[in-house]
Amino acid sequence: MGKVIAVANQKGGVGKTTTCVNLAASLAATKRKVLLIDLDPQGNATMGSGVDKYEVENTAYELLVEDKPFDELVIKNTAGKYDLIASNGDVTAAEIKLMEFFAREVRLRHALAPIKDQYDYIFIDCPPSLNMLTVNAMSAADSVLVPMQCEYYALEGLTALIDTITKLAAMVNPGLCIEGILRTMYDPRNRLSNDVSDQLKQHFGDKVYRTVIPRNVRLAEAPSFGSPAMYYDKSSAGAKAYLALAGEMIRRSEQQTQAKQA
Repeated sequence: MGKVIAVANQKGGVGKTTTCVNLAASLAATKRKVLLIDLDPQGNATMGSGVDKYEVENTAYELLVEDKPFDELVIKNTAGKYDLIASNGDVTAAEIKLMEFFAREVRLRHALAPIKDQYDYIFIDCPPSLNMLTVNAMSAADSVLVPMQCEYYALEGLTALIDTITKLAAMVNPGLCIEGILRTMYDPRNRLSNDVSDQLKQHFGDKVYRTVIPRNVRLAEAPSFGSPAMYYDKSSAGAKAYLALAGEMIRRSEQQTQAKQA
């Protein structure tokens, strides 16, 4: 059974989409079967996967609202060697249409149920706000991966996000937990970055990934070429960091499986 991970943070510009695209590509490179669902109407994960958001016929709108067959929605073998359900401005309308449905919070969960076992990992790129799209993502997910910058306001945002996750777990998804906290755009020369990083490790312990994602020009450039960083410049610090993160996730997953079996 595949693991469904929502990549979320209510604060914008923290590297959610960069993490989705590059982590999906890195895991796909290890021969894992990966699906990326772009739930952000901006469609940045779609463009970063080498797919023109203006040209796609079917998007997450059709997945959430129209119950179209999965095979008609999925774009196979993108630039990152993973599968994609695209997004564009149409997905904004999905939030309004969802209000008309009974059990609207779990539409995505029901849509993914038949195909969940076809993938090792399913990543959901969430919008930078707590709306019905994000609620659907968290209702469908097994866990939430939180990318965050090591700055003061990010800590406040993290507290609010954890409160949201706790409430959603109580209401619609009892199994929901934090997959991990990922430090992004990290600059070790910055004293505040180090202070916030230390606080994170103190409060969240091993939920904080050992891997940190550095500030990296190649990571920022890659989306404009419609490519994950590892295919744009595999020797870049950003590409290497996401490959390391993929390795850390796989090891964690294997340890959890062994612990359950024991």
